Formats: sequence, C-alpha cells, structure tokens
Amino acid sequence: MRISNRQVAGVCLGNAIEFYDFVTYAYFAAQIGRTFFPSETPGVSLLASLATFGMGFFTRPLGALLLGRFADRAGRKPAMLLSFALMGGASIALPLIPSYASIGIVAPILVLACRLVQGFAVGGEVGASTAFLVEAAPASRRGLYASFQAMSADMSALTAGIIGVALASVLEPAELDAWGWRVALLLGAVIIPVGLMLRRTLDETLQLDGVSLESAPVQSYARVAVAGVCLVAAATTTNYLLKYMTTYANSTLGMTSRLAFGATVVVGLCGVICAPLAGSLSDRYGRKRVMLIPWLFLAMLVFPCFEMLERERTAVALYAACAVLATASTLSTSVFFVVIAEALPQRVRSGALGLIYALAVSIFGGSAQFTVAWLTRLTGNPLTPAWYMIGGVIVGLIAMRAMPETAPCQRRLFCATGDNRTVSVKR
Repeated sequence: MRISNRQVAGVCLGNAIEFYDFVTYAYFAAQIGRTFFPSETPGVSLLASLATFGMGFFTRPLGALLLGRFADRAGRKPAMLLSFALMGGASIALPLIPSYASIGIVAPILVLACRLVQGFAVGGEVGASTAFLVEAAPASRRGLYASFQAMSADMSALTAGIIGVALASVLEPAELDAWGWRVALLLGAVIIPVGLMLRRTLDETLQLDGVSLESAPVQSYARVAVAGVCLVAAATTTNYLLKYMTTYANSTLGMTSRLAFGATVVVGLCGVICAPLAGSLSDRYGRKRVMLIPWLFLAMLVFPCFEMLERERTAVALYAACAVLATASTLSTSVFFVVIAEALPQRVRSGALGLIYALAVSIFGGSAQFTVAWLTRLTGNPLTPAWYMIGGVIVGLIAMRAMPETAPCQRRLFCATGDNRTVSVKR
C-alpha cells in the first residue's frame, strides 16, 4: 500500500497529543506537586508529584499487552483509535480535578487514576503506531517513516516547552501554581477531535497471512526482544533525564521557571530536527552505524556538559548542554524502534514492540526522574543526573552489538530480505 501524507499526519498527530500530556505533566511536576501533594518539608511535594508521574508507567505493560495483542489480531487502526480515545478522556479530566485544598485526599487519588489510564493508552499506542508506519512505508524509507513517531513525540515536547515558557513569562509563580499548569494541559485537548478524525481515515496495514499467533516461533525473536528491552531502557533513561532538565534547573540549580522551561524548547527542537535526519541516514547507511556513532559521542559528552552546567548555572550553559546531549541522543535513539520493528515478525510486531517498549520504560523511564531527584537530594551532588545517564549509555552500547542489521541494501554489504532476516550479498 502507499501511505498518504494525510495518514502519516493522522498517526503522528495522535501520537503527539498522547505524549503532550505525558511530558507536560513532567514539565509542571513542581506546580502539580504543590497543588495535589502539599507539604511543609522542602522537596517532598516534588517527590510525590514525580512518584505519581512514575505510576503512570506501571500500566504501560498492560496496555501494550492488551492493546498490542488487539492490534495484531484486529488491526492497527482500531487499536490506535482505542488508545487515542482513552488518552483523550484522561487528558481532559486531569487538569479539571480540584486541588487538595478543595477536596482533600480525593484529589491525588483522581490524579493517580488519570495517570494510570494515560499509561495504559500510551503503552498500546507505541507498538501499533510504529508497526503501522513501518508496514506502510516503502522498504527503502522505513527508517524515515518510523522516525516520524519519535519526531511527533519530540514535537509535543517542543510545544509543551514553548507553552511553558510563555506561561512562566506572563504569570506570577502563584498564578502558575494555581491555574497556569491547568491551561497548559487543556491546550493539548483542543486538537483531540482533529486527531480522532484523521485516525478514522487510516487504511489497515496488517496482512493476515494465515499464521496464527500461537504458532509464531518465539525463539526466532527472543534475542531481539531482550536486546530491544535494553535498547529502549537506554533510550528512555536519556530521554526522561533530558525532559527532567526543566525541574533540575529550577529545583537543583535555582534558575527561574522562565529560564528553566527554555530547556524543554531546546530539547524538543533538537528532537524535531534530528529524528527524521537520523531515520533518513539509517535508510542510506544502515541502522547500526547511525545508532552507534552518536551514542559514542554522547558517552564522551555527558560529564563535560553537566560539569559546565553546574559550574556556570546560566541560561547559555543550560541551553548549550541540552542542545548537545539532545542532538547526540536523538540521532541514535530515533533508529531504535525501526530496528526492533523490522526484526520482529509482522504477526506479533505490534504487541511485542509495545511490550518491549512498555517494560523498559516502566522500569527505567518511570523511575528515572524520581530516582535522580531523590539521589540528588540525598547526596547533594548536582552531577547525579550525569552518573545516571552514563549508566544508560553503557547499557545501550552493549545492546546495539546484539541487534541485527535490518536496513535494505544501499551502500552496504547487507540486504534485508524480510521482516526479521538479513543475508550478506556480494557486490
């Protein structure tokens, strides 16, 4: 099939909306903490807010398992419509919840419920949307098309950052705490009807070939699944630490909210530019090469960037560090999903990919911000995020070695012959 620009937009817009509310919560974690988890002890409200943010990751594996299995049986389109509807409902409800001061303990319970539904929806979204883009793309452009999934998530981060900067610039801190963060979340709900309409026009890419789910050879992709979990764990650790830079700059380095929110704009902009660039390069030069080279640069740059930021504590240092780290990270991690998707059989692709993503993100991504905030508060060491990030980089380097090369023949000695096989060819 030939995918139209309208269908690509439908997948990407829906994905962006789902991730917008997720990342906006992270950006406004301090304000949300003071609204729903008030405490007289410094830092406790933030930790409670980040813990609730992390709880949303616990339902991701369940969403990946149920919605992913649904996508592999009924099709990518109905699964994406269902995940989008669930995410839209929770995203509208969360900013409308009254504060703890108004309704007491019911407020944080409702916030937690919305986070759990959001996590369930995102868990099912990633596998289905990535599978759709890979299956609908021409073989020679799968890397580019799959990178649109990462680009749309980065676009949501960029949009959330711009809105955060705008609100922090025109509102007093008390107003930002009282209702500013609610405005940011509700703005994402405005285009939910548009996303739903576009997704209803999607064609179906799942090709039922008569092979039952139960008969799929598990051994053929078990190694890919393990390596994939490690790859996504490395990616999500880096990704969520970059999204944590706003809270880190504000709470640890003492920068103003306006300057801190600028970091999210830088990270999002780098992602929007670098994700499709990485996908296109991987189509031309191979997946593993494009994953490996930027990741090595990231390993060398983590500590210099954080040391400069801790020493200078200026807007220039913050934005420069974010730009360097986000560029190196995005150029590598944007290729991770297409590698995993191409290495999996189509009949289990959505569910397996979603579960790989959800397990890695739930264990490592969901805990990253809370763990770093807690360790920073415990040790008083502002370089704690750098140590945490370098651990993820090492895991990623090991996992890259275990993944097969899946890109089609273009200036390389390997040519993809199917969903999960590669063979060498002579020139």
